[in-house]
Amino acid sequence: MNERGVVGISIATIIIVVLIAVAASSIYTVKSGERALVFTWGKLTAVSGEGFHFKMPVAQEINIVDIRVRKTDAPAEAASKNMQLVQTVITVNYRLDASRLIELYSTVGLDVENKVIASRVQEVVKAAVARYTADELLVRREIIKDEISESLTQQLSQYFIIVEVGGVQITNFSFSKEFDKAIEEKQIAEQKALKAKNDLERIKVEAEQQVAHAQGQAEAIRIQAEAIRAQGGKEYVQLKAIEKWNGQLPTYMGNSGPLPFIEIK
Repeated sequence: MNERGVVGISIATIIIVVLIAVAASSIYTVKSGERALVFTWGKLTAVSGEGFHFKMPVAQEINIVDIRVRKTDAPAEAASKNMQLVQTVITVNYRLDASRLIELYSTVGLDVENKVIASRVQEVVKAAVARYTADELLVRREIIKDEISESLTQQLSQYFIIVEVGGVQITNFSFSKEFDKAIEEKQIAEQKALKAKNDLERIKVEAEQQVAHAQGQAEAIRIQAEAIRAQGGKEYVQLKAIEKWNGQLPTYMGNSGPLPFIEIK
């Protein structure tokens, strides 16, 4: 093989390798739960769905975006209606609106947790907490959670961020140490007051039971007395004594000794 033939084979090999490389770089895959942002000369021009796709080498670049549900925790701090400092953590389950990715990217980019969600959570929590006292925040937690969820869902939708149904959770409300101590002391006082009330009720019931018992005994005595009078009074008592007598007289009787209880006329 002459020199010209070797050069031709080399050029052909290089061309084939380049074509293979170009073809490989022109193919990209979008998996389930993803979308691909297509940039043409640096400008976002299209969004690709799941499957195999082709792009123009050099001219186009691809950025894969996860559109599945994500979870983020955003801390928030606010003042209650009675000026108690309240701290909490809001958990948000959200996803990006796959049909509005171009608008989302053009508006705020893809770092929505830091650029959008965190600030919106802070704003919504401040507005909600300011309408309640610290005590109300503790007892009306579910109502406040619903208010925050509704407001946050509306605000994030403006940035093409979809909050899942039931996707907003309040981890907890935390207060200052002084307020926590005051709450604890209040609970202890309420427990003592409840115990005192229960003790008073118990004593009252026991007293009523004793009165009822005494009234019952008095009524029984009255009935017995009336029965005795109805049976002849003194004679009836003597008759009952005779029925119980065993027939024996006392062995000693003096001036101060017992007298027979039977009257002999």
